Amino acid sequence: MKKVKITVVRKARYDDLIEKFENPIEHACDIEEGVVYIANGWQKPDGFCDSAWETVSPFVMTLAHGGEDLYDGWMKNKKSAMISCNDGFRPVSFYIEALDEDAD
Repeated sequence: MKKVKITVVRKARYDDLIEKFENPIEHACDIEEGVVYIANGWQKPDGFCDSAWETVSPFVMTLAHGGEDLYDGWMKNKKSAMISCNDGFRPVSFYIEALDEDAD
């Protein structure tokens, strides 16, 4: 199994949707653009958002096990994926790429 690098590339925030639909919450998402996580195989990295992990983990697992060319040529790098978390108010986009080194 390979290690997988997960980079936070974009975080959006839709204040109009938050105001219209969301109950006020104090600590919604504290992830920051540019942060890099390394998944040891398909294991969730320490500090990674549980909700986001539910969305990205199938792609991490596929890449960790050597899968590539997801969605028939969707990505320039065949050993990668661009996946966003499922938060409709504050979606975060992650660039996920298999590394050449094996997981521990």
